[in-house]
Amino acid sequence: MFPSKAFLSILFVVLSSADASPLRPDAGKTTLSFAARVNARGAVNIAAADRARAQAMKQAGSMGKRAGRSSFSITNAVVTYTAQVGVGSPATEYTLLIDTGSSNTWLGANTPYNPTNTSVDTGNTVAVSYGSGSFSGELYTDTVTLSTHLVIAEQSIGVASNAEGFEDVDGILGVGPTDLTEGTVSDSDTAPTVTDNLYSQGFISTEALGIYFVPSAASDSAGELTFGGHDTSKITSPVTYVPLTTTYPASSYWGIDQSISYGRSTILSETAGIVDTGTTLVMIASDAFSLYQTATGAVMDETTGLLRITSSQYAKLQTLTFKIGGKSYDLTPNAQIWPRSLNADIAGSSDSIYLIVSDIGSDSGSGLDFINGYAFLQRHYSVFDTTNNQVGFATTKHTDDMSN
Repeated sequence: MFPSKAFLSILFVVLSSADASPLRPDAGKTTLSFAARVNARGAVNIAAADRARAQAMKQAGSMGKRAGRSSFSITNAVVTYTAQVGVGSPATEYTLLIDTGSSNTWLGANTPYNPTNTSVDTGNTVAVSYGSGSFSGELYTDTVTLSTHLVIAEQSIGVASNAEGFEDVDGILGVGPTDLTEGTVSDSDTAPTVTDNLYSQGFISTEALGIYFVPSAASDSAGELTFGGHDTSKITSPVTYVPLTTTYPASSYWGIDQSISYGRSTILSETAGIVDTGTTLVMIASDAFSLYQTATGAVMDETTGLLRITSSQYAKLQTLTFKIGGKSYDLTPNAQIWPRSLNADIAGSSDSIYLIVSDIGSDSGSGLDFINGYAFLQRHYSVFDTTNNQVGFATTKHTDDMSN
């Protein structure tokens, strides 16, 4: 399912220079850098893939805490992120997808699990369906190595005996809320996540995850993942936090409340939705999408599934503003378009201009009326804070980037 030409795959490669010893247990947080690329999928309709993910997340969330082991498609995402993770002692290295929208960590889809003297079979089974993929197998605890100095003891991991839809990766590194593991493991309410254990074992002082993305077409493609907080060197404003929404089904994920305006006109009144690294686009309720399409004058491009505008329409494009907790976060006109240098990778025309705002597939009032995906997150730093039940945002040097 994953093509050999992998774009936007995140690989942890070096430690951030922001902290001379970022991985000490008493350091309070640990920062890892990654390189970014984009998934070339040719004829895949990226809006349809994101919409299918959104609908599956709605269905799973509305059933409550992943009821019935149901999940959503991550393997169809145009934007994917992978980490090289060691498991066991001595460690075997596995390539795992990083996802804030799921929480089970598992492996064995391709590279077989290699038990060592740190491996313990709990006797429990684990199973998750990801829409277009799935896995099932045994639940183990084992030593998990994210770097030489960041070694987690007795981490819960799924070892797949059956896996479908994961052709070029070994599994998933789930960094979503712990509650998303409920109903996935036999004889257990939930399974501790990697972030849970980093906190409980003293590697980080706060159970939080900071994510710094960079626009795909920017000259500096390095991004950063910070466990335990955020990296102040990557932001150009203070991080402003908002509490997690209480509205279902958005509250089952990293859900927040926000409104959206185009220019001076509100297109989506304050409502609940989610922040999700596994979604490529900005997805908004159908009624809001209709208002956005009318305001921009865009037409639907059937091949890519994205709205298309002319050069003259782009010149008149207005700012898209997300009001979250009383603070406004902007997507400039350039931030609202797909990187033109990557048009061929979505089967688009090289001289066309496509918009990154898409229809979520249902009108507002569903309880999950928007998804702020990668297109939003590459312009704003995000912090997912489990300890304080909140999500935070800040501007970066790429907020007003013109690289698209």
